[in-house]
Amino acid sequence: MIPAAFAYERARSVREAVQLLEAHQGEAKVLSGGHSLIPLLKLRLTSPGVLIDIGGISELRGISVEGSRVVVGALTTHYEVASSDIVRDKLPVLAEAAKQIGDLQVRNRGTVGGNIAHADPASDLPAVALALDATVTIEGPSGRSEVPVADFILGPLLTSLGASDVVVSVAFPIPQGSWKGAYEKYPHPASGYAVAGVAAVLGVENGAIRDARVGITGVADTPYRAREVEAALIGQPAGEETVRRAAERADAEGSFSGDLFASEDYRRHLSRVYTRKALLRCLP
Repeated sequence: MIPAAFAYERARSVREAVQLLEAHQGEAKVLSGGHSLIPLLKLRLTSPGVLIDIGGISELRGISVEGSRVVVGALTTHYEVASSDIVRDKLPVLAEAAKQIGDLQVRNRGTVGGNIAHADPASDLPAVALALDATVTIEGPSGRSEVPVADFILGPLLTSLGASDVVVSVAFPIPQGSWKGAYEKYPHPASGYAVAGVAAVLGVENGAIRDARVGITGVADTPYRAREVEAALIGQPAGEETVRRAAERADAEGSFSGDLFASEDYRRHLSRVYTRKALLRCLP
């Protein structure tokens, strides 16, 4: 499998990357870690005329705490997220999910920005990003803006990213008060992609659930927030029976379909099972 011919440009700054994208008028693709883009190039599922390499832009790397959020630069690798003391301390559910992405090679080279921008419906990070109400910072011709990840991922391999836009970072809010998070996943045995993946965050106060957030990936055409599950949890006693009843609503939303790896019915079943598993781990 050999990609079609393409030109190569190396951007030295985010602004230069945006300018190069503008200059090539939709004929260019951004290259970061390459673990999502290169396979598509080899299969000729995409054939851009130009690749713009942003791998050398230092401002796109790093993890920091800014106010009540953990901000992860777009070029930060999954391994760096999984092993970060900041992430493990402030958002252990994010570290847990990053540790389960692909294999060691993928985690060492794949990037957070590339993962979110690729919008693969079986990717792990979108579930956590949805559960934590993450926002994506984008730089385009008119400057920088923040977009909630729920509005950023529009469908399978489809985002709101413009042709001249670059992902700068992803900000994950730190839940306030007493809370626990968990990520549970049924992986494809060969690729490691999520056949089903559920990120859950629960806040419990005086024995009752005051906050509940559930993001689900892998089972539907697009990762989604399980709002009906959340509604069934909030205000209820923090116990196994509450979780069991709420998890039965996990497949009430999302556009489900079957494929080579799992039928639609099985994916619905997995969404309920793994929602229950994740939520049970969040109980006090």
